[in-house]
Amino acid sequence: MMQDLERVGLPCRRAFLGAALGAPAILGATAKGRARRPVISSGEHTYEAIHDWGELPAGIQYGNTHGVCQDSQGNLYVHHTVHAASESRDSMVVFDSQGRFVRSWGAQFAGGAHGLHIRKEGGEEYLYLCDTKRAVVVKTTLKGEEVFTLGYPSESGAYTLGPEGKPATKYSPTNVAIAPNGDLYVADGYGSSYINQYDSRGRYIRTFGGAGSGPGQLDCPHGLIVDTRGSEPVLLVADRGNRRLQRFTLDGRHLGFDSGVNLPCHFDERNGEVVVPDLAARVTLLDRGNRVILHLGEGGEDWKNLRKQPRGEFPPGRFICPHSACFDQAGNIFVVEWVEAGRVTKLRRV
Repeated sequence: MMQDLERVGLPCRRAFLGAALGAPAILGATAKGRARRPVISSGEHTYEAIHDWGELPAGIQYGNTHGVCQDSQGNLYVHHTVHAASESRDSMVVFDSQGRFVRSWGAQFAGGAHGLHIRKEGGEEYLYLCDTKRAVVVKTTLKGEEVFTLGYPSESGAYTLGPEGKPATKYSPTNVAIAPNGDLYVADGYGSSYINQYDSRGRYIRTFGGAGSGPGQLDCPHGLIVDTRGSEPVLLVADRGNRRLQRFTLDGRHLGFDSGVNLPCHFDERNGEVVVPDLAARVTLLDRGNRVILHLGEGGEDWKNLRKQPRGEFPPGRFICPHSACFDQAGNIFVVEWVEAGRVTKLRRV
């Protein structure tokens, strides 16, 4: 089912948050007693934090908000698991740049909606969606028409089939990255900690990684990006269970590690800087050398319990469980979180 502009409901109520590295720099009330939006302040990295951004229709209730990206027209795509009480089962919600509802679709991803990647190919843009429940990666148009689906990587020697031809090795893809030549890299983050590589048509190439903590080994490779900031493209992996970043060549050879992250989930890059949603209650910004610039909105150690609470229980000025983030065309940052009530925050650059 697709829900479009004609079915727009009332805007959701809004709250706001913000914090800086160390003590939060949150500006208070105006002269007339009206609260200002919190500001995360650190020099050129200063953001106004707009919590619960986007006019969500009354018929849709977010589940865990897992993926976010923006297309070339400025529309924002939010991929969520769908709340049990939601009237609509659509897992993809699309907003314009002002937060106005455009459309929704993707009921088949309810319960499994996870990673989300966008790529322009020729003159058209496509989405790549990971479904952890059905264990598939699906390429679609921006309106949800399916182009192809990648299922269980049975071509790989790392994945075995049982006597009845059913998958015997756990497989649950979490995110996708795409190389300049169109090759796809699929992170088996919730399965067996491998990365599977395919060509642009979905034909299997190789498998690398696998569970462990040594060089070239991974523990929940939750997210990944093909990093083109250097002289040669590099695959940068959010090695979440090992609480580190790991770099590989595009043919799967280990290059090195980077630190300064805490349960990293995924990446987005703009003008040489990388945003990393850290699941344990903060968003991290990295420079060209993958060194930490600052942490944004760092929350407390109670995030595992807090993520299950109603939205009204979330402390202002703190993230709970950042799961995906992206820059928009103006350099603002959108953050979606792994919380049962769903949460979308816009960090507006000021």
